[in-house]
Amino acid sequence: MSSRRKRSPEEQARREKIRELLQTGGFSSMEDIQNLFKETIAEFLENGLDAELDDELGYSRYDYKNKDTENSRNGHSRKTLRTSFGDVEVSVPRDRKGEFDPQILKKNQTSISQDVEEKILSMYAKGMTTSDIEMHIRDIYGIEVSDTTVSRVTDKILPIAKEWQQRPLEAIYAVVFLDAIHYHVRSEGQIVKKAVYIAIGINLDGKKDVLGMWVAERTKAPNSGQPFSTA
Repeated sequence: MSSRRKRSPEEQARREKIRELLQTGGFSSMEDIQNLFKETIAEFLENGLDAELDDELGYSRYDYKNKDTENSRNGHSRKTLRTSFGDVEVSVPRDRKGEFDPQILKKNQTSISQDVEEKILSMYAKGMTTSDIEMHIRDIYGIEVSDTTVSRVTDKILPIAKEWQQRPLEAIYAVVFLDAIHYHVRSEGQIVKKAVYIAIGINLDGKKDVLGMWVAERTKAPNSGQPFSTA
């Protein structure tokens, strides 16, 4: 019978760190996934609403030299939105004259569809081009908004999505969790089941980080050896 391999002091220290994280971290991967998705949806909607108000007023925040209206921004109000991942708090911009009528999130709207959720998540999860993201935004809005509005929203969303996709990862993670959320969406007139796959890592300082995620066209898991997308 072979004896157990003797671990180096570095390996022993790393394993002790892993045990400490698992015992004291109270880690819940599904909750972390759902919180991430809720924050992603809220960030997209808030940036989209800000872009719509820019288009309504005709100038961006602090760009007063291009202001040609008596109307102006008037802070934000909070709205609770129901999603399949739970309630999401969204900050909605206001205008002083009360004329702003947002399209991405209607005044009396209290929930969004799973199809819209999937499009928002896929923009962050996949290495999309500007035209891909613009197409997704058009799908979310439909055909009721102008090209200018779509461009403004794309310009606000694209840097955030690209920053997340291209951020550097650490060389070593103490623990990596793999998980997925499965849900039904309407696609081309049919209800189909899709999955959002996600990898969450805990570094040696105990900080949790999403290593990658993507929306799969079918619920079958990827083949062995296929890496998680971090692009």
